[in-house]
Amino acid sequence: MKHIPVSVLELAVVSEGDNAAKAIRKTVEVAQHAESLGYKRIWLAEHHNMEHVASSATAVLIGHIAGATAGKIRVGSGGIMLPNHSPLTVAEQFGTLASIYPGKIDLGLGRAPGTDQQTALALRRNNAYVEYDFQAEILQLQKYFSPDNKLSKVRAFPGEGVEVPIWILGSSTDSAYLAASMGLPYAFAAHFAPRLFRTAIEIYRKNFRPSAQLEEPYVMACVNVLAADTDEEAEFLSTSLYRMFLGIITNERRPLQAPGPLPDVFRNPDVQQAIQSMMYYTFTGSKQTLQRKLSAFVEETGIDELMITSHIYDKAAKLKSFSIVSEVMTSSSLLPTSVNPPSNNSDVQVL
Repeated sequence: MKHIPVSVLELAVVSEGDNAAKAIRKTVEVAQHAESLGYKRIWLAEHHNMEHVASSATAVLIGHIAGATAGKIRVGSGGIMLPNHSPLTVAEQFGTLASIYPGKIDLGLGRAPGTDQQTALALRRNNAYVEYDFQAEILQLQKYFSPDNKLSKVRAFPGEGVEVPIWILGSSTDSAYLAASMGLPYAFAAHFAPRLFRTAIEIYRKNFRPSAQLEEPYVMACVNVLAADTDEEAEFLSTSLYRMFLGIITNERRPLQAPGPLPDVFRNPDVQQAIQSMMYYTFTGSKQTLQRKLSAFVEETGIDELMITSHIYDKAAKLKSFSIVSEVMTSSSLLPTSVNPPSNNSDVQVL
């Protein structure tokens, strides 16, 4: 069994009966709990014009989480949607974060706006109709971070000379080619866009070119994981996730719902097919069941890191799920005989 890190993706989703402030407090608790369990990193995702997602000001939330944790867990973006921001702004924001929390900040970049078209236009304003070049923007961002930019007329302070690892996020093959050509680590959003996952990581590995940041290809897969004491309880908890995806498909988004019987519309074959397609890489179950499912997934895909997102309504159940996953991933039965179970520190590598 390959020995890899495990990390967390959070969106600060607002549960029914809560508000944004409470969602953010819960996200802090998730980060602190994940850190105590030895998770490698926690990333926050940028979304806009979504009433029940509180992570729109992603850099601000990253700073809040980093300040509320003990410095053992890395905090970053999964991701910053680069079309919404100028490279200089991103360099200054993340240069500031990395200056406050050196060696603990990640910068994952996406090429989609993370919102609807009208909101994207509002975010981009005068740049809305300019042809967008994702690679050129990344290169500009790298230039701002580079010490070699000191002779330029436009410089990022803080940012210049600050170490901020850049990742390419993707849900298609375009991102795979780009990450490979730039020699950057690649994080794939299999938790909601599983269809091209296997093809994309194969393209990335086959076409990878070493860079100053990375010598060999590095793949992280984000998947849905919901753990509980029994398979039945985990499946019951997952009905909240089913309802979330149902809201996306029907465009009737609501706060994260409590688990329970699914509505009648879920019995529609087309709806079921759409949801099952989006949830292809969703793993639910007890510790024993997840040992089997996640082991097979890691072995088959050869990923270098596993990132999990767990949309569970009840806070206690969500924290327990992360604890169970930690037990699964550090189980001696899953490790090669030459590897001892990791200690509980910032670089604890699970599985």
